[in-house]
Amino acid sequence: MPTKGIILIVNINPLGSMDLLSHLEVDMLKQTQNTYLYDLFRHCALAVLSSGSQTDDSKELLSRYEDFRINILRHERGIELELINPPAAALIDQKIMKLLQANLFSVLRDILFLQGKMSETPFLQDATASVYLTNQVFSILRHARALHTHQEPNLIVCWGGHSINTQEYLYAHQVGHQLGLRELNICTGCGPGVMEAPMKGAAIGHAQQLYKKGRFIGITEPSIIASEPPNPMVNELIIMPDIEKRLEAFVRMAHGIIIFPGGVGTAEEFLYLLSILMDVKNRHQILPLILTGPEESAEYFNALNTFVIETLGPQACRFYQIMIGQEKEVAQKMKKMMKKVKENRCYTKDAYSFNWSIHINEKQQHPFNPTHQNMADLNLKCDQAPEALAAALRCAFSGIVAGNVKEKAIQAVKTQGPFKLKGDPDMLQQLAQLLENFIHQGRMKLTGTAYQPCYEIDISSTFIDQL
Repeated sequence: MPTKGIILIVNINPLGSMDLLSHLEVDMLKQTQNTYLYDLFRHCALAVLSSGSQTDDSKELLSRYEDFRINILRHERGIELELINPPAAALIDQKIMKLLQANLFSVLRDILFLQGKMSETPFLQDATASVYLTNQVFSILRHARALHTHQEPNLIVCWGGHSINTQEYLYAHQVGHQLGLRELNICTGCGPGVMEAPMKGAAIGHAQQLYKKGRFIGITEPSIIASEPPNPMVNELIIMPDIEKRLEAFVRMAHGIIIFPGGVGTAEEFLYLLSILMDVKNRHQILPLILTGPEESAEYFNALNTFVIETLGPQACRFYQIMIGQEKEVAQKMKKMMKKVKENRCYTKDAYSFNWSIHINEKQQHPFNPTHQNMADLNLKCDQAPEALAAALRCAFSGIVAGNVKEKAIQAVKTQGPFKLKGDPDMLQQLAQLLENFIHQGRMKLTGTAYQPCYEIDISSTFIDQL
């Protein structure tokens, strides 16, 4: 951080997918500097420049760099960014690191340019139908040049928590190494912990195999990136407009998904995926899903598996496989499944790079706003289809994630008290037990910080209300 009163100015040119813009497009970007989008752009840019820092508090990060500013300049050759008092760790001999330079322009592309373009497109601006929402996800990924049409299935999405212990980090690193040795690429949520470890491991595997097409894709969204800065391995950063489009992007790009130990965010992703795979419309889909971790993490997966069985039924277990302490076998399984994924895409005449045919219920494509009322209104009752219940539980976890790390939800909890969840007593008992398990294992906040629950589950009063 620069000494107070001293101004450090660094100018950078585009790298990546914004290297050629018209004067009109640059002027459109400059106009956003006096809008709320500029503040969002500044917050996300600061997160990128703080890549590798261990934080889950966006407010704390912003307070450390109150004098940081970022300006958009126009030149005859296009566009330039002016950074005023950027974090010193982002600079090498007063020059920005190349990867951070590319990721900064990814932020500009996704936050300012793309949102402006989307708002100018009438059929997307007013769209509510599922087909338009999916096309929006596709358009964002295509604009980011993330859809490689001639590359056969080899992209493994890795989900897991940022609050993990050393054994879990090393295990995810080893799995990533085994994936890299088999020339498989990695896509994560781009933050620390499990989102970083498999990328680092895969990079070593790629180097050992002289594999030159290594991809480390990080998919995030504006309210998350400031609290979970991108890890240093991400070489393709994509910022989706909201959580739901982020989740859809993961599922439609993935050729296989591995879930490592995590907390409520990982549970949210897991239930989102189960709600899709359990839908009868997706019975012909092939999307391998493996839950894995070291022996020390067996308790986590046992708790998660028990929760699924008790809430969604034992039939939900057929959509995933739990593999404990089997780094090499997990990678071998995924590599073997790539052939079946390819055959399935050929049979359905679907694209390798974007799974158009997988069905996602429209309700799951619209952003869930975790207000106190919306959390209380969630249908956490057993008298509904398992996939619908999985979707509702996913929203409950999403709200808890927001109450843990997102500034707007954190403030709402401070002023109005914890979120209150209602539903069937047995359902709430299972939910309370799982969350208590996460707290006991230290999976709700970064290591070393005490956790204050942002939710309240009163099983006895719920039962009384139902009488």
